[in-house]
Amino acid sequence: MIRTIEERGGAWLRIVLDRPRGNLLSLEMVRTIAAALDAHAAGRKWVTFEGAGGEFSFGAMVQEHVPGPMERVLPETHALLRRVLALPAPTAALVEGRCLGGGFELALACDLVIAEDDATLGLPEIGLAAFPPAGSVLLPLRVGASRAASAVLTGVAKSAPHWHDMGLVEALAPRGRIAEAAGAWFDRNLAPRSPVALAAAALASRLVLRAIAEPAIAAAEKLYLDRVLPSHDAAEGVRAFIDRRPPEWTGT
Repeated sequence: MIRTIEERGGAWLRIVLDRPRGNLLSLEMVRTIAAALDAHAAGRKWVTFEGAGGEFSFGAMVQEHVPGPMERVLPETHALLRRVLALPAPTAALVEGRCLGGGFELALACDLVIAEDDATLGLPEIGLAAFPPAGSVLLPLRVGASRAASAVLTGVAKSAPHWHDMGLVEALAPRGRIAEAAGAWFDRNLAPRSPVALAAAALASRLVLRAIAEPAIAAAEKLYLDRVLPSHDAAEGVRAFIDRRPPEWTGT
């Protein structure tokens, strides 16, 4: 479900999501990533996340977007994002292919995004009569409120060059060369630095982000669980997606 790869003598830890098709962030995947961080992330100069099979992640598993499962999935997903935000090491998402929904939220929790120039990133949850709680909080902190509102309200995924222009993507890589580009970025920017200083700098650089984001994500999670998840339209969005038909909204 995931693979861990050590690069540069162990200074760089790569966590590879590897669940065909689309590296969906099911509850099992979320728990597996959290366990990998606990087991392998200590003492690294860089921790990165990427997807196997030419895709970063299609996001959460739609079948879990229902009462019962979602009441477990959402809190544990947000706990994983808080864990990424609290890692004492620089972090990055290495994005190829599609990076959507919960996958994009994982990328937004990282310090940096490096993406192939034909990758797409977006928050499509509105199409299921839902919204992305963590993405609704983290994206405006990264790119500004109005740009984030467009992504959340329309659900339209945008290209990596678009997000690079917005300041979200740190660097673009040609197709098929994301690992090479990431390695060059590490060698240039992190390899020469003190691991002690990098750990402290990573934590310090997130202090303001975490102070704002963590309580706001908790509030967004409550809004989702209390108002959206029990609604007819949210259930209809999931059914229509599974049945591959247009949804029939009732506004309830």
